[in-house]
Amino acid sequence: MENDSTVYVGLDVHKDSITVAYAIGMGEVELLGKTGTTKADIDRLCRRLQSKGRHVRIVYEAGPCGYGLYRQLVQKGFDCIVCAPSLIPKKPGERVKTDRRDAVKLVRALRAGDLSAVYVPGVEDEAFRDLARAWAGARDDLKQARQRLKSFLLSHGVHYTGNANWGAAHRRWLSAYSFGHPWRQLAFDEHRRTIEDRLAQCDRLETALRDAVVNWRFYPALLGLQAMRGVQFVTAVGILSELGDLSRFEHPRQLMAWLGVTPSEHSSGGKRRLGGITKTGNSYARKLLVEAAWSYRHPARVSRDIQRRHEGIPKAIIDRAWDAQVRLCRRYRKLAARGKHVNIATVAVARELAGFIWDISRLAMSLAIPRSEQAA
Repeated sequence: MENDSTVYVGLDVHKDSITVAYAIGMGEVELLGKTGTTKADIDRLCRRLQSKGRHVRIVYEAGPCGYGLYRQLVQKGFDCIVCAPSLIPKKPGERVKTDRRDAVKLVRALRAGDLSAVYVPGVEDEAFRDLARAWAGARDDLKQARQRLKSFLLSHGVHYTGNANWGAAHRRWLSAYSFGHPWRQLAFDEHRRTIEDRLAQCDRLETALRDAVVNWRFYPALLGLQAMRGVQFVTAVGILSELGDLSRFEHPRQLMAWLGVTPSEHSSGGKRRLGGITKTGNSYARKLLVEAAWSYRHPARVSRDIQRRHEGIPKAIIDRAWDAQVRLCRRYRKLAARGKHVNIATVAVARELAGFIWDISRLAMSLAIPRSEQAA
């Protein structure tokens, strides 16, 4: 039976099952039961929900199952959002958690307007992000493999007299070194082989990423961001792939808050207390942002690498990047002169750097940067 009132639907999604609860208008929340996650199951669920009312609003929590369900529901014409699990209101002392209770809670929170929707990237943007994350994961694996080999050598009293920076000389020394015991030599060879495999994997993924980024819709923004100090290819790709469309932030303060670099606050009455940064949002993007901010502790200057990245970039973006460098370098010196800890000063610079990233990326997307320009 059709009903003109809005139907609020909460889905508690798991790998193999979905628990469904709904409410028509301001009526009681009812359970619709469990369903599967196959396309046929979702189609059957959509038909049942369409019979409840003309306007159906659906919500489920962001999780490891991704956004496939969201895209199926939107394709069916439903009003669907994916909410942030950490921002769902929770009653103090609530100690019982079941799939049914979670679905009912989602319905009530959706109806009250208490849920915060997460950004759902497009299919192409998500695919590019998958490739960028695979590259970042391979680089982390390489770092861990190198650390394991260093720990192995240290435990057996083997020291390299030169600079152990994994350069050509260092790698030649590793390939020529041998242990007296065959079992120990086998372990050593496996450590070296793991490093070589990870290096090859990183090279393959970086090559694929550099080829793919030229056809990505945010390629102009990537080139524009690399005009800034401390933002090279790795940082620009990582930040943009995680942030997605920056035009969804109407003000740079929204981006700062999304990255979790704004100070927490606990104020009451006439007292205003500020604490450490909130650390909400994407931790990997925040890490890249802070790493880029460390370069601004040095005096403002345009190095050869930055000059090379400026080739083919519109002058408006280059001027804006220089304004950012002058301001952020001065900001760091002022905070250091006031006795602030270097970490606090760097995070403060990172917060303002997020604002310049917002501005320059929007400016780059509005200007025509030739796609023939290769990513630095």
